[in-house]
Amino acid sequence: MAKFFSRRSAAVAFSVLALTLAGGGIAAAAQPTTVAKSPLDSSQPGLRAGAVGGQPPVTAQEARDAKAALKKGVGTNAVAGSTSFAVVSAAGVLVRGHDAVSATRYGPGQYQVVFNRNLTKGGYVASVGDGQDCCVPPAGEISVAPRLITPNAVFVQTYSSAGVPSDRPFHLAVFTR
Repeated sequence: MAKFFSRRSAAVAFSVLALTLAGGGIAAAAQPTTVAKSPLDSSQPGLRAGAVGGQPPVTAQEARDAKAALKKGVGTNAVAGSTSFAVVSAAGVLVRGHDAVSATRYGPGQYQVVFNRNLTKGGYVASVGDGQDCCVPPAGEISVAPRLITPNAVFVQTYSSAGVPSDRPFHLAVFTR
């Protein structure tokens, strides 16, 4: 019968395993008992009162408008693999788009873009970009997320290069399956 491990290598392997498990237990015991707020729950500069998850609350009128746009559009049965897009100015004006219905600016660097179809299973890609054919926008950063309780909208935040909320024009593409 072949010998795979010597007694010494088996002892070393078990020692390493025991130390690893003990170290994990020590690390678990050292964790604080209070739960830290997640980044979504923390306050962000420029948010309106009542903001949830880093987004301003959806007003009743916004919910009605989004629902009406969804009813007028292609609805939830959009063609699989299709792309919708919007080009929005720094002031929150919808410059052009495909399936895009409206854009709203909430505050410095905060926007909502409403489409005429359900985007809940979509992927969002955005970049800072001007809506004109001539100009390069100021440098900045951008982040996107599904809009709270609005299945046909996307929430966009833009920042200066220093990470301060700042109005920037942007291009938004939504890919659905």
